[in-house]
Amino acid sequence: MSNEETEIVPTDESTESTIEESELDILRRERDEFKDIALRVQADFENYRKRAATQLADEVDRSSGRLVEQMLAVLDACEAAVAHGVEGVEPIWSSLLGTLQKQGLEALDLEGKEFDPELAEAVLHEDGEGGPSVVTEVLRTGYKWKGRVLRAAMVKVKG
Repeated sequence: MSNEETEIVPTDESTESTIEESELDILRRERDEFKDIALRVQADFENYRKRAATQLADEVDRSSGRLVEQMLAVLDACEAAVAHGVEGVEPIWSSLLGTLQKQGLEALDLEGKEFDPELAEAVLHEDGEGGPSVVTEVLRTGYKWKGRVLRAAMVKVKG
């Protein structure tokens, strides 16, 4: 025999399998942690993407609303020209109004309806029978842009 004797230690299979199982359990827990982190990051990114898209759409609506608001003076001039019987203005006015309506402009139709201070400004008032105030005449058309009041109407109310 050699000077150095090697002692052979019998291996216990149950000890090895217990060690392997505990290492496997640790690896599974780490995997599950990383998977949860990845799912949270993915959900956070999806929420960010949706929020950014909504903010962009809102900003586009506000910007286009400002442009349309500046064009209301042109609509008012066309409307006044048509009311005074100026020839050739009505097709232009109708075309401009139709195009803007397709994009989200809505003319407020308030005549004969109950007065709503959110939609109209009462500049003239007639005494009535004591009931709720009713719009009797629209002096300047009001408009909504994509559901938001762009310009309140100027109206005459009774009541």
